[in-house]
Amino acid sequence: MTTPPNLPALLAAERQRFLDQHPRSLALARAAQHHFLFGVPLHWMRDWPTPATLFVREARGVTLSCADDLNYADFCLGDTGAMFGHSPAPLAQALAEQAARGLTCMLPAEHTPEVGTLLAETFGLPMWQMALTASDANRFVLRWARAITQRPQLLVFDGCYHGAVDDTLVDRDPSSGATLRRPSVLGQVHNHHAFTRVVPFNDLAALEAALSDGQVACLLAEPALTNCGLVPPAPGFWEAAQALCQRFGTLLVMDETHTLSTARGGYAKAHGLAPDFFVAGKAVAGGLPCALYGFTAEVAERMRAAKNAAPEGHSGIGTTLAGNALTLAALRAALTHLHTEASYGHMLDLAGRLEQGLSHHIATHGLPWTVTRLGARMELQFMPHTPRDAQDVVDHAQPELESFTHLFMLNRGVLLTPFHSMMLLSPSTQVADVDRLLAAFDALCVTLSPGQ
Repeated sequence: MTTPPNLPALLAAERQRFLDQHPRSLALARAAQHHFLFGVPLHWMRDWPTPATLFVREARGVTLSCADDLNYADFCLGDTGAMFGHSPAPLAQALAEQAARGLTCMLPAEHTPEVGTLLAETFGLPMWQMALTASDANRFVLRWARAITQRPQLLVFDGCYHGAVDDTLVDRDPSSGATLRRPSVLGQVHNHHAFTRVVPFNDLAALEAALSDGQVACLLAEPALTNCGLVPPAPGFWEAAQALCQRFGTLLVMDETHTLSTARGGYAKAHGLAPDFFVAGKAVAGGLPCALYGFTAEVAERMRAAKNAAPEGHSGIGTTLAGNALTLAALRAALTHLHTEASYGHMLDLAGRLEQGLSHHIATHGLPWTVTRLGARMELQFMPHTPRDAQDVVDHAQPELESFTHLFMLNRGVLLTPFHSMMLLSPSTQVADVDRLLAAFDALCVTLSPGQ
């Protein structure tokens, strides 16, 4: 299916509908321009396909209320940050109690050993360190990996997302396979593309070739690509990739910030993989700024040796607020009350219901679209098959159709993730929320069906 010829007119109508329904957001957008760049506290907040920024009054559970008193069933959930729902009661209570006892001291809170035990039990690795964002955690892991291997190179997959880590903000030339500067990245002065190798996801031959000279410190990878459209691993890919890393002495780092949706403990634990490092952020403490990285006992010994052998001074690893008391309190509450089998059972059951409903409507209306699911996370993709790698996604991209879909659904009270049409289920999501999304999606399919 090519882009419908009347799509520009349909999109214009949806843009006007948004403007008519959101006068208060429009006023706030104008007011915020006076002191915030692009009118928002983070410029990404303008990257939604709405004609003006949607301002939020309250988010609770999976219901988001905007400044114009309209309610939305939220399937974006802060692009994973609120995967367990907005302001879960155990988390809100823990934050309130800790706020009265102190926020940060640059000393460990007394429940730190308990949190360590919970981390090991939940994610399966024995040793841990804290950060505030997954971007920071990934940066710190890269320093550790290069320090303990004494190797300069990093390996990532084309289309990966690891936050604002400069080393990973590079592109792959599809014709030559060379690593290129990413032109959209601002203020670049360092030659990161000389120290980062990029290979296609699911390509074991390319992975082996990139590792074979013994210069790669670590493979930093998401278990499935999640930021260019959901791209799952091919059967047996990770078992073979892990074996290649072990064969060439390359550390395997699993960044599960987006794949915590797979199952309790993440993708690697659910599939019996044994990464050397594990990284998670965003949802790990219920949406409070928090990230962590875990590692094996063997890696811990190598880290201690590298630190002890280095001169005194700042290691370049860590920030003052990492591991603060408020973060630890939130993480403790999240690990105890949110990262549970009951939470995941509910999320996965509803995700199956949503996947089945979406696929039914796609088939009923004869649309060449695909739904790809990873646990409680799924993606509507405007292509006839599950993508194999990032280039496959690029080759089938329909950005105007994605923008229209997002705005059409938002105007009918359903919030999807911007950039691509990701949907995430939470323990707070109910059958009525799923049915609301499916009803809006059916209307979308009717609008875009051939012959309409």
